[in-house]
Amino acid sequence: MTALVHHLRKLGRDTCGAEIAEAAAVLPLMFLILLGIFWFGQAFSIYGAITRAAQDGARAGSLPYCATCTAANSSAANAVTAAQNDLLAARLDPTLAQYPSPAPSLVSCTDGSTVVACDGTASPSNVCVQTQVRLTPTAQGASGLCGVSVSMRYPYRFWLPFTSINKQTIWITASSRMRMENQ
Repeated sequence: MTALVHHLRKLGRDTCGAEIAEAAAVLPLMFLILLGIFWFGQAFSIYGAITRAAQDGARAGSLPYCATCTAANSSAANAVTAAQNDLLAARLDPTLAQYPSPAPSLVSCTDGSTVVACDGTASPSNVCVQTQVRLTPTAQGASGLCGVSVSMRYPYRFWLPFTSINKQTIWITASSRMRMENQ
């Protein structure tokens, strides 16, 4: 009986193989966390790229353009071209960008109407460009500060196994507004 108790105590103190069992329990969780960091980092990178594209598009759309040139040189076309060039520079497909849903509801500078539709003159355009929008709230009858608004959304698909967001597409949205430079 004493020998049996001695062997049981020895087995209780022995930790051979415990590290392997602990690693087998922890490593899948660590791997999942690392995958999450990678995929959320990719989403944040895309967010930064489309935000920069919207800012550059608003900047290009706010600059005065040639009044005697063709309609292809309008401020909306300049904004779309700048945004699409930024998306290409970030190695994103500009054809995947879409109008935000719903489109931003902005007040017009010209007639004070509530909704300014996305300008589709620069077709095929996936970027919502709204020109002559009021940027500052004003009193009734005042003109306010006018500008241009550029907004878009871009799809991103997560690959994070064993989670609820695995292989789901999320829409990353970006928007920017800038004052017209002729004011």
